[in-house]
Amino acid sequence: MSDIDTAKRELADLRARIQHHNERYHQQDAPEISDQDFDRLFARLLALEAEFPALITPDSPSQRVGSAPLGELDPVQHAIPMLSLEKGSSADELLRFEERVLRRLMLAAPPAYSCEPKIDGVAISLLYRAGRLERAATRGDGLTGEDVTHNVRTVRSVPLQLQGSGWPALLEVRGEIYISRSAFTDMNDAATRRGGRTFVNPRNAAAGLLRQKDSRDTARRPLTLFCYSTGLVEGGSLPEALSTTFSCFERWGLPVNPLRRVVQGMADCLAYCEDIARQRAALDYDIDGVVIKVDSLALQQQLGMNARTPRWAIAYKFAAEEVTTVLEDVEFQVGRTGTLTPVARLRPVFVGGVTVASATLHNMDEVARLGLQIGDHVIVRRAGDVIPKIVSVVPPAEVGALEYTAPEAAATAPASSMLAPVHRRIEAPTQCPVCQSPITREPGEILLRCSGGAICRAQLEQSLLHFASRTAMDIEGLGAKLVEQLVSQKQVGSLADLYRLDVPGLAALDRMGEKSARNLVDAIEASKSVSLPRFLFALGIRDVGEATALALANHFGSLDALMAASPAELTDVPDVGPVVAGRVAEFFREPRHRDVIEHLLAAGVSPRSQPVLAREQLPLSGQIWVVTGTLASLDRAAAKSLLQGLGAKVAGSVSGNTTCVVAGPGAGSKLTTAESLGIRVLDEAEFLALLAAYGASP
Repeated sequence: MSDIDTAKRELADLRARIQHHNERYHQQDAPEISDQDFDRLFARLLALEAEFPALITPDSPSQRVGSAPLGELDPVQHAIPMLSLEKGSSADELLRFEERVLRRLMLAAPPAYSCEPKIDGVAISLLYRAGRLERAATRGDGLTGEDVTHNVRTVRSVPLQLQGSGWPALLEVRGEIYISRSAFTDMNDAATRRGGRTFVNPRNAAAGLLRQKDSRDTARRPLTLFCYSTGLVEGGSLPEALSTTFSCFERWGLPVNPLRRVVQGMADCLAYCEDIARQRAALDYDIDGVVIKVDSLALQQQLGMNARTPRWAIAYKFAAEEVTTVLEDVEFQVGRTGTLTPVARLRPVFVGGVTVASATLHNMDEVARLGLQIGDHVIVRRAGDVIPKIVSVVPPAEVGALEYTAPEAAATAPASSMLAPVHRRIEAPTQCPVCQSPITREPGEILLRCSGGAICRAQLEQSLLHFASRTAMDIEGLGAKLVEQLVSQKQVGSLADLYRLDVPGLAALDRMGEKSARNLVDAIEASKSVSLPRFLFALGIRDVGEATALALANHFGSLDALMAASPAELTDVPDVGPVVAGRVAEFFREPRHRDVIEHLLAAGVSPRSQPVLAREQLPLSGQIWVVTGTLASLDRAAAKSLLQGLGAKVAGSVSGNTTCVVAGPGAGSKLTTAESLGIRVLDEAEFLALLAAYGASP
């Protein structure tokens, strides 16, 4: 068989695979392989077509973008194609892009570039006629999209009527619709509580919501828009540069990314990419790189476009946050309340800037949903410092294709990693892997639990770490390794035993000198004076987080009153339902727990009583707060809990009804919106001072 015949066969196979994965990604919102693996397939296609240009066909994926639209929605023909972008992931690729720009334009000096984060959302076209939104369409295959006007009209950040004046009579605005990370978490948490369907990731959620028929459901979802370019323009003109067009967008009420920047030359582009990469984990939306465009619209026109990409733009892709690897084993970890969590042990793989060898599986229902077996090839996602997660299983038919795309990796891999994995089912344990106590599963629950309680070393260790944590008793220096030693050597068998530790005994432990021992004893002594909410949270009562602990303390005022409360009295506490009330009452009825509390009090721990407050008396009652960006002292979930405990409602987006915004580093569009609306904004120091004033400091 000739080389050209071999190339024909491989090209046919590649095109079929790429078309299949385009449909899974763009039409069904259910990708089977990672973006990195898809890019490898596409790179192989481009390389073969470059080697055999006579074999390029009009219907090759290299000549198109995305996939055909679903038949369920009306088709929309794009007057100007919505193209894809050339991709690069190294400085050399960006420099080669600039060389081509300079050569085509016959320029001696680099042009100005408009740079912005590459949002991982859904591309959208918005057509405004006389300033009024007339139509919204998805990108589809770049030439034909789907009419989703009925859903886009419900997205609050999309103006139905442009503001101000000066817009063209007909203006097509292009952008990306997405769901923020915090809103996505809230949406899935709410779905879990009501037993509804949860989404795999924000991008798939946004795509599915945009393309459903019932816009009433879309209206309830937190979709958001960033605009990034224009398409068709008639009956008027736009400024000469993209950056000044963005300024027009802002005046007209069209949201644009506040992190955009105009730079001169590729060296400054690279510096911008590095800056955005550092902020990536703190952003409240998913990005997978930076888009770099020649800023001058006239130069863009001169550069023109290829079959599927404009010559004036390139996407700089960050390190992959989704990769494919092998599930080699599953272990079960025991938590503070006895919950068993399956943890995937993975063939080590580099993703999101680090090497990952494990990922959480949450529970056995998640294992069943994914259809996981040990030995499966799986797609793993890691975003910023988020715990890695298995997204899906790679279908067996695709496994061979993934392996041949990276021969250089196979050449350097250890021999053991090249062995074909053996598949076997993942079985839930019947005994605790730590203490061998029976495993239970309460009616209506999805979680497995160890029944060992205090005799389970794992539960004791986790309880001690929780008790000493910063948002509980704040005992600095009591880390996991030290707790493990204290428990294994039987120096600590309960929470109260911490207050019997002394300097000589601690100094004799591994990696503990006299100074470290003295510091820890001092920290334990200082923890004896503690607020009632912190003490309640530290006890580790099931389902009692910081907000619930604060609500209980505000309602009952003292530990004695709370311990004497009946389940019915507990349900009078704001946001405490029958289930949590039952668990609190059961906790304080349990002789073992009362014994620990008595010993803690006898050791000198003194939880301070506080005034009893009704809900309407809470200091932030009736207020709406928003938390955005990264806080150094506490995460957003903890900040939200504390605000709720003070009576505030915590929202996922900023509006005219918002009372205050807490903004840490990396705050983006929410901070911009708050400032434009004149809403009060607190930085972290001001927020912590406010919490302290209300006795709710973390």
